[in-house]
Amino acid sequence: MNYMKLPLQVKLFQESYTAALKAIAKHGMRSFLTMLGIIIGVCSVIIVASLMDRLSDKVNHQIKDLGTDSVTLSAKTSTEQEMLGLINKISYDDYLWLKNKVNEVEVMSARMRAFSLGGDVSFGRNQTQTQIIGTESNYQLAVKVYPEYGRFLRTEDDVKRRRVVFIGQSLADKLKFTPVNIGDFLKVEGEWFRVIGIAEARGTLFGLDQDNFLYMPLATAKTLLGQEATDDIEIVFIPKSSDTLKSLLERITHLMRAKHKLNGDQKDFFEFETAKKTKEQFSEITQTITLVAIGVVGVSLIVGGIGIMNIMLVSVTERTKEVGIAKALGAKPSFILSQFLLEAVILATMGSIIGLALGATISAIIGTIIGAANPAHIPLWAIVLSMGFTTSIGVIFGFAPALKASKLNPIDALRFE
Repeated sequence: MNYMKLPLQVKLFQESYTAALKAIAKHGMRSFLTMLGIIIGVCSVIIVASLMDRLSDKVNHQIKDLGTDSVTLSAKTSTEQEMLGLINKISYDDYLWLKNKVNEVEVMSARMRAFSLGGDVSFGRNQTQTQIIGTESNYQLAVKVYPEYGRFLRTEDDVKRRRVVFIGQSLADKLKFTPVNIGDFLKVEGEWFRVIGIAEARGTLFGLDQDNFLYMPLATAKTLLGQEATDDIEIVFIPKSSDTLKSLLERITHLMRAKHKLNGDQKDFFEFETAKKTKEQFSEITQTITLVAIGVVGVSLIVGGIGIMNIMLVSVTERTKEVGIAKALGAKPSFILSQFLLEAVILATMGSIIGLALGATISAIIGTIIGAANPAHIPLWAIVLSMGFTTSIGVIFGFAPALKASKLNPIDALRFE
């Protein structure tokens, strides 16, 4: 770098910057309309990034509340198999097989969804639909659901096939079933069951109500639904150590394949679902949605850049005489170029700053309306992306008009009408 020329370069920048600001201020309304595309684009990016970040935090918190140690083994049917009319299932015998063979778990329990689309439940004149699940006494340890009133299912309830049920708080509210009513009977698909307990409220997950359920003893559910129902269950378990989870899943996979005599070419008819896997799947979904949304609203930034270029070209035409006078007085092409280029960059940057402030404000307002517990948070990458992209737009779309102005012939410019 030639340090002797540095003061001259700084002076040139200062003069160009001042001239650019005066030009913007002189045409205030036009400058604002020029920035409008940038403002809308940046504002949209900030709102999308802020809301998706908040949604991701909320879901991650809910998944954390579920616990990261619970694993669900369920049947998996491929699209090709469904088209052939084949439905894979895990049977109660599979559950007993694994329970006797696997010792590396703290608890293992079977779960049978009695009515996949929901079953009818009524108490007095109140009627609703709920998720009906047949399960065992140790299921509450596997999924961490505990009674707030009454008790959970016991081993003897399953052994004696008692007609008792344990219900969620949301279901209790819909049926107007209060703690005082514990011990009373309600109807499940036309059959009478005695309520032995109401669960602690767990809230929603992915917008789904976690408290709208009814648990009954697995043996009772099998009696009501018939033998075929026992061939469609899920197995929930908690490993003794998260460090050995991978080897445990490999061992269970080996046992299941051996029991069903699957050869090396045959694919597994089952899959494992963990809280970690759910979190990863949701993260992939939110990232995809965020990228698509930002890509769509980013089009308005391009439109804003084109608007800047058009207005700057108009500005060059309007100020042709002014450029001619400046050149006649000794202004160099570099000064003219930097002045118009800085004007475009300032317009883009100012639009970006206004859009950033407006986006943050709207995000905070939306958060207040939806009752978000956490304050609005704008990811750093969204700010850097917006500012960097808009500055680049100012340079790219402002360069052509600036270059045109710098190449004007002084004599022709002074004669321009």
